[in-house]
Amino acid sequence: MLSIVSTPIGNLGDITLRAIETIKKCDIVVCEDTRVTGNLINKLEIDKKKLISYHGYSNQKKIDDIIDLLKKDNHVALVSDAGTPGISDPGSLLVSKAIEEGIEIEVIPGSSAFLTALSGSGLPINQFVYLGFLPIKKGRKTLLETFKAEPKTIVFYESVHRIERTLKEIADVLKDQSERKIVVGRELTKLHEEFVHSTIKNLCDVAESITKKGEFVVIIGK
Repeated sequence: MLSIVSTPIGNLGDITLRAIETIKKCDIVVCEDTRVTGNLINKLEIDKKKLISYHGYSNQKKIDDIIDLLKKDNHVALVSDAGTPGISDPGSLLVSKAIEEGIEIEVIPGSSAFLTALSGSGLPINQFVYLGFLPIKKGRKTLLETFKAEPKTIVFYESVHRIERTLKEIADVLKDQSERKIVVGRELTKLHEEFVHSTIKNLCDVAESITKKGEFVVIIGK
C-alpha cells in the first residue's frame, strides 16, 4: 500500500492522529529530505524508519525502485517536507505510477499552505486558481498578464528571494485595477505568522516593507 501522508507546514500540533498512526505502522517513508523527515519522526517520538529520498531531481529509476518495494508488499508512506504531497513536489508522479501498477492507495489529509492562506485571507474563495510557484523566466510575463482578466481569486507561492520583485511586477501589471485586493501570507502556522492586506495601488510600499523572511503565499482577489 502507498499512503499519502500530509505533514505540518510549521506547527507540529497540526499533525493528525491518523498521520502519526500511519507513519508508525508503515515499513518505509519516502520523503523529500531525509533530514527533515527524520527530525519530524524524532519529534513525534516514533521509532526510526527506513527513509528513502525522492525529490525534484530524482530520476525515473527512483520511482521504479519505490514501485518495486510496493510490489513486494511493503507499506510505503509518502510525505513532503511540509504540507500535502504532490502539490509542490513530484509526489504526483509516484502516485500516478502506483495507480497504473494497480497498487492500493490511501490518502491521509492534513495541512496545506495555500489552503491555509486562502482560509485566512478574507477574499472570495468559492472559486480560485492555484498556480504553484510562478515561472522564474520563460512565460512569467505572459502569465502575469493573464491576471488582468482572471475572474477567480488567484493564489500562488513565492520565495523570500523573489517576493519583492513579484509584488512590484504585479503592481505594474494591474496598475489599472488599483482597488483590487491582495493578501500576502507569511510563515503560516509558525510563531511569526503574518497576513498583510493591501490593494494594488499600495502594493509597491508593501513589497518594500514586508519582512523578507520565511515562506510566502500570495492571494489576489478577483
